[in-house]
Amino acid sequence: MRREDEPEYREYVAARLESLRRIAFLLCHDWHAADDLVSTVLLKLYRSWSRVRRADNVDAYVRGMLTNAWLDERRRPWRRERPEAELPEVAAAPVEPGDRTGIGRLLRSLGPRQRAVVVLRFYCDLSVEQTANLLGISEGTVKSQSARGLETLRGLAIEANAEGRL
Repeated sequence: MRREDEPEYREYVAARLESLRRIAFLLCHDWHAADDLVSTVLLKLYRSWSRVRRADNVDAYVRGMLTNAWLDERRRPWRRERPEAELPEVAAAPVEPGDRTGIGRLLRSLGPRQRAVVVLRFYCDLSVEQTANLLGISEGTVKSQSARGLETLRGLAIEANAEGRL
């Protein structure tokens, strides 16, 4: 990065850091993993800032970087490993941002691709075309993943409400 570009990068990151953390949390549902994910993306962004800053929509580009980094992390082999013994300490339940209706628990029930599509479409308010471009999938796939994800969320919400969990 050129020295004269660094203040602009710092200003961008300072203005959007909390928003990026919330999006990352909605994707992975773990504040520590969300912070790691944002750190990874900010490092990549720093390296390519001179190119990224010329994008038509820098925010959408960075959200795409964040989503792709999360999907890449989900594919890593160590993510599939599960400990055999129970850990001695039980972690406290995470405090989810604005999760007064249990939407975080419902989002966790979706698969990675559906969750990414639902978060980008309805939390980040991206269009079908923007979401497709960010994830590198067709618009039809975005539409079908959105529909299936919302159908799953709707069913789970009705079930949770009937059981008094919402």
